[in-house]
Amino acid sequence: MKTSSQAVSLPLVNRQSAGSLLARQLEMYSHRPDVLVLGLPRGGLPVAHQIAEHLDAPLDVLLVRKLGVPGQRELAFGAIAAGGVRVLDQEIIRSAHLRPQKIEQIAAEELRLLEAGNLRYRERRPAPEIRGRIVIVADDGIATGSTMKAAVEALRSQNPSKIVVAAPVVSVEAAAMLRESADEVVSLAQPDPFYAVGFWYEDFSQITDDEVYALLNPPALSQHQ
Repeated sequence: MKTSSQAVSLPLVNRQSAGSLLARQLEMYSHRPDVLVLGLPRGGLPVAHQIAEHLDAPLDVLLVRKLGVPGQRELAFGAIAAGGVRVLDQEIIRSAHLRPQKIEQIAAEELRLLEAGNLRYRERRPAPEIRGRIVIVADDGIATGSTMKAAVEALRSQNPSKIVVAAPVVSVEAAAMLRESADEVVSLAQPDPFYAVGFWYEDFSQITDDEVYALLNPPALSQHQ
C-alpha cells in the first residue's frame, strides 16, 4: 500500500486551506469520471469539498461514528459505519476498563445518531454508487485511525476499484495501520508525537450540521451523478 506525505508548515490555517493543499497531491485523479470524493462528518467535509472542487469530482458524505471513552469522548475506542461495520481498539478498551455492556450501550447510541445523520444530510437522495470507482475518503485529521478504518472497511464491502485515504495530518501509527486496509494514504504531514488533530490547526472551530448540508448541495451533486 502506498503512502505519501508532503512537508508543510504547521500549524495549518484551517480545514479549507488544508484541503486545498491536500488536493494538489491528488491531481492524478482529476477529471476522471470514475472518481468519487467522500468526507467524514463533520470536520472532514470542508477538506473533502476542496478536494472535490479541485479534482472536478462528485462529493458526498460517508457516515461513520466514533465510539468515545466515557469522560474522554475524543479518545476513540472504536468506530461504527453504515452497513453494520464495527472496528474496536482492544488496547484502549482494556486500558479504559470498558465492559462489554458499556461498549454495546455506547455503540447503540452512536448507531442511532448515525442513522439520524443519514436522514439529515442525505434526505431522500440515495447513497452514491461505490462499485468500480476510485473513492477518495477524506477527514480533517487522523489520530488513532479507528474511525477511518471503519470507513475503509465499509467501502471495501462495496467493491470499489481503489480506496485512497486523504487527511492533512495523520499520526505515524494510524498511517501504518491504514496502509493495511486502504490502497493509498495521502497526507500533508505525519507529526510525531501527534497530540491531537486540533493541535495542528490555527482555526479548528466546530463545523455545524448546516455547514455540512450546504457543502452537500444536492443540485451540485446531481451534475456529476
